[in-house]
Formats: sequence, C-alpha cells, structure tokens
Amino acid sequence: MNGPEIVQGTDQQSETGIIAWIDRRLHVVRWFRAEYVDYRMPRNLNGLWNFGAILCVVLILMLATGIFLAMNYTPAAASAFASIEVIERQVPAGWLLRALHMTGASLFMGALYVHLYRGLYYGSYKAPREILWLTGLVLLVMTMVTAFAGYVLPWGQMSYWGADVVGKAVGAIPGIGPGLEHVMEGSDALGDVFVHRFFVLHFVMAFAIVGIVGLHVAALHISGSNNPQGVEPAKPSDTVPFHPYYSSKDMVGLVLFGIVFAALAFLWPDLLSEPANYRPANPLHTPTDIEPEWYFLPFYGILQSVPSKFGGLVASAGAVLVLFAVPWLDPSPVRSARFRPLCRIGLFGLVVAFVLLGLVGRHHAAGAWMIAGRCATLYYFGYFLVLLPFAPRFEKTRSLPSSLS
Repeated sequence: MNGPEIVQGTDQQSETGIIAWIDRRLHVVRWFRAEYVDYRMPRNLNGLWNFGAILCVVLILMLATGIFLAMNYTPAAASAFASIEVIERQVPAGWLLRALHMTGASLFMGALYVHLYRGLYYGSYKAPREILWLTGLVLLVMTMVTAFAGYVLPWGQMSYWGADVVGKAVGAIPGIGPGLEHVMEGSDALGDVFVHRFFVLHFVMAFAIVGIVGLHVAALHISGSNNPQGVEPAKPSDTVPFHPYYSSKDMVGLVLFGIVFAALAFLWPDLLSEPANYRPANPLHTPTDIEPEWYFLPFYGILQSVPSKFGGLVASAGAVLVLFAVPWLDPSPVRSARFRPLCRIGLFGLVVAFVLLGLVGRHHAAGAWMIAGRCATLYYFGYFLVLLPFAPRFEKTRSLPSSLS
C-alpha cells in the first residue's frame, strides 16, 4: 500500500514549471480543479442556471469599462456632462466603452431579476441554502445602489431630476429624513458635493460587490446547487462534473447572451437609454415626465401608488426587504414550484404584478393606472405575507421523485 503512495508523491514533486511550483505552495491549481472542474453538480439543471455565469462575466466587463471611463470623467456638476461628451467624441473608443458600460448595466439588472425569479420558483432559499439566498439579496441591494449612483453621474436632465425625486423621498422620513437628505446631497442644493459623493459611492460599491460575489459563490459550493426538482442528489449518477458538462453549457448561454448584448449596444441603443438624459442638467426646467431606468420602474410604480410620500418610500423599500424573510415565511417542505400547483400560479401572478407595476411607473400612476398600481402592490405583498405562509395548509403538492435520474 505504501509503494503507490510514494510513487504518486514522487510524481507530484517531479512536476516542473511555474504553475506546478506555485501549486505546491498555495494549492491554487488543485483548488481550482476541485471547485470548478471536478465539482459535482445536479445533472438536470436547465438554462436558468446559466444566468449566474452570465452575471459574473458582465460584472467583469462592467469593472473593466468602468475603470477606463473613470479615468476620463470629471465628478463636478459644472463639468460632468461635458466630460461625458469628451468620452463619447474625443477619447479613442470612448463611445464603445460607454456603450458597453450602459448596456451592461441594464442587462446585468435584467439577468439579476431572472436569477432571483429562478430562486423563488425552485425554492433555492430553503434550508440549507439560506445564506446563499441572503448574500444574493445583499448583492441585489448593492447593485441597485450602484446602478442609481451610476445613473446620476452623467448629470443630464434625468440624472438631476431623478436624484431630486429620491432626495425628497428620503427627506420625507419622519425625524431623520432631513438629516439623511443633507448627508446624501451634501448641501442645500444638488451640486459638486453630491456628484463627487455619488462618484465615490459608485466606484467603491462596484468593488465591494466583487467581495460579496466571492462570499456568494463560497456559500453555493458549501451548500451545493439546487435543481429544478428541488430534491437533493441521492446517488452518484444524479450528479455530473462541472467540466465539461456545465462549462460548455455556460459557454453556449454566454454566446446567446452576447448576441443580445451586441444587438442592444450597437443596433438599438435607444431602447435602454433616456433621450432627455442627453441634455445637460437644468435645475430651472423640470421635465414633463420624470422616470428612472426601466429596472427601477416597478419600485417607482409602488412609490407612486401609495398616497403618502413616506408610505410610498416604505412600501418601495419593503418590496425588497420582504425578500430577506422569504426563507422563514415559506414553511412548506417542498422546494420546487413544479410540485406546488398553487404556488406556481401565485408566482406567475407575481411576475404579472411586477411587470404591471413597471408599466404604472412608466405611465405615472393616475386614474386607471393608479388603481392597477395599488392592486398590483397589494398582490405583490400578499404573495409573500399571505400566500407563502398559509398555502402549505391547504395546498395539495405532487409527489416528489426519489432520484434526479
């Protein structure tokens, strides 16, 4: 028994090259092989599991383009818009970097929403994956803060007035609101201090997101990946190594995503941008329609649907915060909505309500849109606070498979 072990150790020591030298001291190669090559994954993962890899690639793209854009950006109210024009028209390939960055921001949020919905549909928030779910939600909040800060930086009309709306909403918080508004804006009026603070916030948060992504991936590798059936692998044939099965699958997903990315960035850039933001900020001229980027429209719809300004702010923030309680709001032992008919219908309604709230935010809640917005808001919170906790009492679930294979 000792002979083969000695030979194996001798073979490892005889490996040459800088990679082998580093691996003998840091074990990085064997760690990478264990975690990203030989790592066992459920054999039945579908295309929705591609979005994790897509988000990682887009994040790297955003960081790379953001660093080069920051080198040419001036964080001052008087010159921010002009510096964007210089990037677009004078900096070599500046227009390309900004197009990639802007398109990446929108598609990153879109992919994040799909990733979140997948977790809700297949019950990826249930034990033992609560930490995985919570770190994902922390990433969602950090991404939303970073996206809003980035939306402000061009200092166009929508940047200025969007920041003004958010500042007034924060100022409506009883007691601490005016103080928080002053901390956020830095002065009595939106100007140099505000732009500089949000530039620093945007830059720092982007790299903080990388750290939380590392924690999120670590939680995934410790608890293991969920799957569409919602049952744990019962035997070795229920799993396959990550490479080549899912590495090649992720590559196909990235290629398809890249085609959509390129089409939006180079053929239809106006679909993801606001024309009013191509005009410099003018505090003396209020735009006819003030609205955020599309990925914030559902929360803007909730904000508008609630009569009280403070109540709307609480409801908008609560729409995200309620997600943190989902692992404890859902007592059902069944994970996947495939086997929960009532929850599957409820989740479909949740998607409809979310899209409807986005339309309400787009059309500014008034008249019929106001009624639709309030109904959609009630349904959104009703799903999490009423349906999830009480559905297991009377829901007839389908029988679970004994194995993934």
